Amino acid sequence: MSLNEVYITRTSHYFPNSPVSNDEMEDFLGFINGKPSKSRRIVLRNNAITNRYYALDKNQKPTHTNAQLAAEAIKELFKGNFEGIKNIDLLSCGTSSPDQLMPSHGCMVHGWLPELGSVEVVSPSGVCCAGMHALKYAYMAVKTGDARQAIASGSERLSVSLVANQFEDEVHKLEQLEENPYISFDKEFLRWMLSDGAAAFLLSDKPASEGLSLRIEWMEGISYADFMEPCMYMGAEKEEDGALKSYVEFEHHELNEKSIFSIKQDVKLLSPNIVPLGGKILRELFKRRGLDPDTITWYCPHMSSNFFKDKIYEEHIKLGHHIPYEKWFVNLTTVGNVGAASVYFMVDELFHSGKLKKDDKIFLLVPESSRFSYMYALLTVV
Repeated sequence: MSLNEVYITRTSHYFPNSPVSNDEMEDFLGFINGKPSKSRRIVLRNNAITNRYYALDKNQKPTHTNAQLAAEAIKELFKGNFEGIKNIDLLSCGTSSPDQLMPSHGCMVHGWLPELGSVEVVSPSGVCCAGMHALKYAYMAVKTGDARQAIASGSERLSVSLVANQFEDEVHKLEQLEENPYISFDKEFLRWMLSDGAAAFLLSDKPASEGLSLRIEWMEGISYADFMEPCMYMGAEKEEDGALKSYVEFEHHELNEKSIFSIKQDVKLLSPNIVPLGGKILRELFKRRGLDPDTITWYCPHMSSNFFKDKIYEEHIKLGHHIPYEKWFVNLTTVGNVGAASVYFMVDELFHSGKLKKDDKIFLLVPESSRFSYMYALLTVV
């Protein structure tokens, strides 16, 4: 059986509303316990994010659903030729923040795109890697001939779980117990890290008739959940032994009192592991794939914070893979950490930057701290 080449022929993005500066964040997210955060400036200094986007207004009311964000990004793929959307065989949508547990995120996106007609839909779950998993499913479908054209998207709407009223019951309970009435850092930390938005790719078994395309050479992923405990989680509480207690096991009143549906991150587990585990497979992967770091033209590593930039660079040096900073293309500071969509935003901005030329090699690395999973890919400009 011969396999098709697979090309990203178009890329697009959609951000809700206007960019939000650092000083405006609590105007949108609200003040917990009516007081400015003590940790905000420290976290922002480390992550170096200066702008992000929220699908919220200043009354903490949602302006878009996650599914709507993804649908708007997909519509942008067909701007000027919307009839082309009728030729799509597959819709593959990744997110870590679906609007509901059921139906699936992908089906909800499909519901906002009736012009697609009836097509196959897939909804990979996860965190940052979910967007790459969506891309890999679409890539494999086109490669095997199951689809001639496919759409892959990554999107997040995390702001609704970060607004102050999500933590009011917990703070009130702490006040009753005469404890310090602030939520723990593992919850508040992520309020200053995350952003909303969506981006999409159009995949085809043929390159675009005009302009550049990106041929997907390969995609690989790995999980270290066989020996790593959960680090980032939502809808659960981490117990002393590292296991997660599911939201379905809590009493109804505890869900709010303990902010069970807030996003949490075990920062002590994150810092010493996220970078070394991301490099664990790289030496073998580069050798097996015949990839010489010197041939990489552009490097797009997804980073939750600029804090990790030098650490990633040093890890590559340790592995003998020197990728100088002038080859890095990262837009974290201007769009924020948009989880499953972040790598899409980097590729989209690079694709439309005018910087690419034929035969350029683009290496993608996406870490996921939830239980330490990683995705890698190589693209060639054609």
